[in-house]
Amino acid sequence: MTARKKVILDVDTGVDDALAIMLAVTSGQFDILGITTVSGNVSLNQATANTCKILQLLGVSAEIPVYRGASKPLVREPFFEHNVHGRDGIGGALADMPVLKEAEAEAAADFIIRQVLAQPGEVTLIMTAPLTNLAQVLQKCPELVQHTAEVIIMGGVVKGYGNVTPTAEYNMYVDPEAGKQVLQAGFERLTLVGLDVTRQALLTTADIARLRNPEIAAYVAQSTADYRQRYFERNGVQACALHDPLAVAVAMNRKWVTVQDYYVDVETRSDLCDGQTVCDFQNRLNRPPNVSVCLEVDDRAFMEGFIHSLNQELTERRE
Repeated sequence: MTARKKVILDVDTGVDDALAIMLAVTSGQFDILGITTVSGNVSLNQATANTCKILQLLGVSAEIPVYRGASKPLVREPFFEHNVHGRDGIGGALADMPVLKEAEAEAAADFIIRQVLAQPGEVTLIMTAPLTNLAQVLQKCPELVQHTAEVIIMGGVVKGYGNVTPTAEYNMYVDPEAGKQVLQAGFERLTLVGLDVTRQALLTTADIARLRNPEIAAYVAQSTADYRQRYFERNGVQACALHDPLAVAVAMNRKWVTVQDYYVDVETRSDLCDGQTVCDFQNRLNRPPNVSVCLEVDDRAFMEGFIHSLNQELTERRE
């Protein structure tokens, strides 16, 4: 049996982060060392509560610890996405579920440092939130870049338009200083899963109807209802993009995406373009590539993998 990949998920649990956690857990492919939370879609407290609720829904509260991270971006004020994710971040789903799980006392940055240094070259970081936690990690422990197996980031857009400004994707826009630090840190393997590919990974009502577990199907339908409606109003398509689950999927099966290595930086000093991920397609800056950029995705293969994973029984996932 192939050893499960050791991962840490870093989330600001809104609708698609929750689905990313569900995919990571149900896939059975990962040894999830822990989940770290950060301010982003919602406050740190709300993101932490949502994360605990999702683990409770999946019945794995006792198995996966949760660690609280940064309560605001490095130098900016928080910028929440209540219009997209709802006031609670998960579209009102699980509103009646009490939070029974508590976050660990250890801070997220310290947890990441401890795990990576204890298992050099083995831990993959899957980042589906603003990159504040990882930037704090690098400030405390710059040598972490030498010991991390891979960093997979849901963030940015290199060819298309933004989803919070004309040029910027949300995670990069919220904390561009953190994004810049992470991209410039020198990680040997850093993959950017941006809007260029996540906008092709669409969850439809027909997809939800294929979910066999009634509790999971009901949660997915309710949590994404407003999300899908807003996507329709903006894009004319009855669906919603599975941004964060696709980052998990890249860790599951890299063959689902086509990547190319480029030099990428993040704009931090522009009235119009703060948070823009600038990709040097023509090597005009004459700098070595620092990011593997996802440019294409096999969206149907990904969706089949997503549905298949969420349909697994918990006993099957643990085998």
